[in-house]
Amino acid sequence: MIQRQLKLKLTAQQESLLVGWLPILTSVWNWSIRKIEQDAKDGVYYTPNGFQNLLSGTSKTLGIPSHTIQGMLALAYQSWQRCFKKIASKPRLKGIRNKLNSIPFPDPVRAVTGNTVNLPGVGKVRFHKQDIPEGKIKCSRVIKRASGWYLCLFIDAEPNQIQLVADGAIGIDPGYKHLISQSNGIKVENPKELMASITRLGQAQRGHDKKLAARLHERIANQRKDRNHKLSRQLVAENAIIAFSKDNLRGLSRAGFGKSVAVASHGQLRSMLSYKCRAGGRKYIEVPGRNSTRTCSACGALTGPQGRAGLSVRRWECSACGTPHDRDVNAAINTLIAAVGTTVEKEAA
Repeated sequence: MIQRQLKLKLTAQQESLLVGWLPILTSVWNWSIRKIEQDAKDGVYYTPNGFQNLLSGTSKTLGIPSHTIQGMLALAYQSWQRCFKKIASKPRLKGIRNKLNSIPFPDPVRAVTGNTVNLPGVGKVRFHKQDIPEGKIKCSRVIKRASGWYLCLFIDAEPNQIQLVADGAIGIDPGYKHLISQSNGIKVENPKELMASITRLGQAQRGHDKKLAARLHERIANQRKDRNHKLSRQLVAENAIIAFSKDNLRGLSRAGFGKSVAVASHGQLRSMLSYKCRAGGRKYIEVPGRNSTRTCSACGALTGPQGRAGLSVRRWECSACGTPHDRDVNAAINTLIAAVGTTVEKEAA
């Protein structure tokens, strides 16, 4: 199953129709979330199909296609199921600060022409033409973003396989001045266009231009996701073993590095590396980052810089063996050493 997003060209009538649906579907979502929670306290539980049919017959009253209402109920039911299985947190109610911005269309969507799609209750909608993977479109969702309306298609097709070009082993230490530092000495910097967008976002926020700030937030998120996709794909193609130093991102954000943590988005990169390694037959290992900076990768002595005062020390020399070190590269080497050791132990067991 793969996703493809199409930017829609809505008419004024179609856009006003979708905008009018959002508050109604918000009420449907909040009602379904509260009903499942309150009925569960009384020992009343529902089957997936039974819950989807609770609002049958209200389509004409609400002015929304019945399958769209059923799709919203199904999403609420799935959210609670993930919560009960401890896969996700408790679903939140929608409101002013947590707005509903998507409309589900659970029925298969068929393209009428090269750049036109037929949506139930909306009619024929044009979109910016782009290549759509071959496969059966299982369902779709219309999403409202700062830059416009998008149609997200869920297509039953196989994603493109990653072409494996080498079988190396690499350790990765995350950073902020450099996005990541690798055990082979290569450092990846944040793209200049991403930093320029962040600077422009600050100007928009100081000027209280909320619409521009929202569009810039979306652009930055897209640039960050594109950067992480390309980087993770390259790392998986070149390395059979990838060891990533797992830092406490939540703790770092609370310790005064919140903006740096958000810009780097190491959590997203780790997630992409994890599932791409599984799909490509590679090994991905997360190693605790404790003492990875202080430990000398040559002799193992704890002689490196430590504490907040030591953050400015980028190069240091081991007092035990005299080996000079680059702070970030040394941490990446220690991460690889720890990962390879755990891999050998697991295979021996």
